[in-house]
Amino acid sequence: MNKDLTVGNPNKVLWRFCLPLFGSILFQQLYNIADSFVAGKFVGENALAAVGNSYEVTLIFIAFAFGCNIGCSVLAARFFGAKDYRQMKTAVYTTLIACGGLCILLMAVGYFCCDILLRLIHTPEEVLSDSRLYLDIYILGLPFVFYYNVATGLFSALGDSKTPFIFLACSSTANVAVDILFVTAFQMGVAGVAWATFLCQGISCILAVLVVFRRFAAIKVEGGVPAFSWSLLKQVSAVALPSILQQSFISVGNIVIQGIINSFGTGAMAGYSAAVKLNNLVITSFTTLGNGISNYTAQNLGAVKLERVRQGFRAGLRIVWLLCIPLFLLYFFAGRQLINLFLDNPSAEAMTVGIQFLRILSPFYYVVSAKLVSDGVLRGAGMMGKFMIATFTDLILRVALAVFLSVPMGTTGIWCAWPIGWTVSMALSVAFYRSGPWNTCGVPARVE
Repeated sequence: MNKDLTVGNPNKVLWRFCLPLFGSILFQQLYNIADSFVAGKFVGENALAAVGNSYEVTLIFIAFAFGCNIGCSVLAARFFGAKDYRQMKTAVYTTLIACGGLCILLMAVGYFCCDILLRLIHTPEEVLSDSRLYLDIYILGLPFVFYYNVATGLFSALGDSKTPFIFLACSSTANVAVDILFVTAFQMGVAGVAWATFLCQGISCILAVLVVFRRFAAIKVEGGVPAFSWSLLKQVSAVALPSILQQSFISVGNIVIQGIINSFGTGAMAGYSAAVKLNNLVITSFTTLGNGISNYTAQNLGAVKLERVRQGFRAGLRIVWLLCIPLFLLYFFAGRQLINLFLDNPSAEAMTVGIQFLRILSPFYYVVSAKLVSDGVLRGAGMMGKFMIATFTDLILRVALAVFLSVPMGTTGIWCAWPIGWTVSMALSVAFYRSGPWNTCGVPARVE
């Protein structure tokens, strides 16, 4: 059901809206976690290293899908809050058309350039062929990734966070079962892991898009609705492109870091692959909550309710900090048990690397979650310049420090780069939030 986020107690509204989003991203992460779990447990340590190695490349494609998601959803939420349904529909149709062209281009680039990327990150020969195989199958499913992301963004723009949760709960659970079936019963190895994800993502994408069109058909407007608008494409792009650049540069940074880790051997690769999946589960969850706050902010700016933006920011902080408590305790004190979920008889090096990664990063989840809530408000308000500054500061610091500190400190130095980047960028992001128009009573919202 569609939900107007401009009315009701902001604290209760955000709790009800964001908690299903949190559940959704947990199930979304099950796709890749299931791949790593099945590869590590039923194929071997090299298979886990190959899936983890490929994952860093897939994040580049996901960055584009995420940008389309947030660009379309922020604009649609703003029109929904302003009750301008004709413009909202045109913005959505425009995004869907543009996504088709972008997806075709990325599939071509991926097909011809994946080998180059894998060699640039110093992928060991023993995992190179499996890494390429996984990526070839993943690239075939890019249309599913793109249109599913746009569909879930639209659900959020309309204030509905429960429908995508239901889709993900079903498809992710099925993915685990199909992963195991393809790998154990059909002996398909890494290819089985990739095809299982392809199949389950495809089904969930088709169902999500059908429901979106049905939901939009129920919103009546007078007269015809244009199927494409260059003006609205520019507005969508104004939010989408910085988000794409953000995620793309983060992915490139992660690829550089993956290349450094690869130089320490397959044991370090496997340990990092297991631990980074757990870390990505947390970061992606907080990012998704930030996306929910973006939609909340956009709806309220569309309705010119500035005070609710401030109230939403405070409510968002309370939500993420409460979620940080069990996550920190679990990762810091139960790292060994969590790493064992991914590896069958892991080497001592893989276990040491994984545990150390989690213990260094998990205490700083409070810091990065505050940054991502602030980012959510900035995106929802269209303050993309300031959003980019905070994001690139984090990325540049993390990559530069990882390269520099890895020489005297080994993998420990790489892990220490994360908290430093998070802390500096959090301070910038919060400062930019405090400069927003919602902190001046009676002044209309201004977007960049």
